[in-house]
Order: sequence, then C-alpha cells, then structure tokens
Amino acid sequence: MEEKKGITLNIGGEGLIEDVLTKEELDRLTPSDVIALLKAGNQRFVQGAITLRNHREQVRKAVKGQYPKAIVLSCIDSRVPVEDVFDRGIGDLFVARIAGNFVNEDILGSMEFACHVTGSKLVLVLGHKHCGAIKSVIDDVKLGNITRMLAKLKPALEASSGYDGEKSSTNEDFVQRVTEQNVLLTINQIRKESPILAEMEQKDQIKIIGGIYDMDTGKVDFLEDVT
Repeated sequence: MEEKKGITLNIGGEGLIEDVLTKEELDRLTPSDVIALLKAGNQRFVQGAITLRNHREQVRKAVKGQYPKAIVLSCIDSRVPVEDVFDRGIGDLFVARIAGNFVNEDILGSMEFACHVTGSKLVLVLGHKHCGAIKSVIDDVKLGNITRMLAKLKPALEASSGYDGEKSSTNEDFVQRVTEQNVLLTINQIRKESPILAEMEQKDQIKIIGGIYDMDTGKVDFLEDVT
C-alpha cells in the first residue's frame, strides 16, 4: 500500500485501485496542494508513466458521492484527454468542455456548483496549442451557430491586435498569442461574472488559474500569476 496526501493506493494484480476522495480528505487539501497534484500528474503523463487504474473498482467506490479536487474548463478537442493529461481517475475532476474553452452562464453555474457546493479547490482554464476554434476566429469563419460561438472568442483576437507579426491562422506564434489571451480573459471573466467564485478566491478557499496544453509534448504550462 502506498500513501500520498489525500489518496490511498492499493496495489493489486489488476492495476492500482485509487480510493475515491472523501469530503474530509478534500477539506484538508489546499488549492496549492491541488495544483501540485496536477503538475505531478502531468509530469507522469509527459514521461509516459501514467497510473494503471482499476476503473471497474473505482466506479463502485464512487457510487455514493463525489468530491473532485478541481474543475477544468477545456476545449472539446479530442486530442486533449483532460483526465489523462493530469493522470487523474474517476471522481478526481469535474470537466467542462466547449470549443475555445470560454465561459457562459451555464459553465459559470457548473463552476459554482463544483467549488461552492461540492468543495473543489481549483478552477483551471485549459487552452491548447493548434486550437481549431482560435484559428477559426482569426480566419473570421462564418457558418451556422459556429458564427455566434466564435464571437465569444473575438475579445482575445482584439486583445492581440498589438502583435508585431503576421496575424494569420498559419502563424503558430500568433495563434499561441491569441490562445493565451483567451485563457487570461476567460479567467478575468470568471472573476467578474461570478461573485461567488471571486469571493472564494479572495478568501483563499480556491484558486482560479490558467494553463496551455502543448500537443507536441503533452506538457501543461500553468499560468498562475494572473491578476
């Protein structure tokens, strides 16, 4: 048996059986603890050393309740497998996914449920390299409901107007600039439009941070010092 902060791993013949976090164990974790756990998990993912889990057993253990450590807002991109990226198992994370990882009323409500009701300690806005939604807003794509969806990302494009270089979707450096701006603006929007989360962050009950997933390496660069 291997003991880690907030988790107990029982090593058996069918892989690791990770005990589902209890409310008491979650309460003992700080937002910084959760960030450290996600960073360590991402390092294992990058190294190809992700945990072999007994999902069948985890499903049974999670039936009576859930106390995830964090809520992650991610793009819908199928190349960003959020739980795997952080080497987390069943019951570890809330995950909200929408193209371009922006927030709306429903996602804000989901974040408030995760943190204020359930006790999650972290809100992570996760952008990624080579984002199709970001490239589409740069190209001013117009198609059905996609048009209105991309309008939510235009503030990030406008915030990147001072970029000194080719402002096109074929310039990966510019795409990265807009992607980062989108994450930062989304974090600020969460604080502005959710007084509940803003107050929790001010009281150090949660942290609201960003990250960029590098599809080429699997590494997440965390953007913690956002004001």
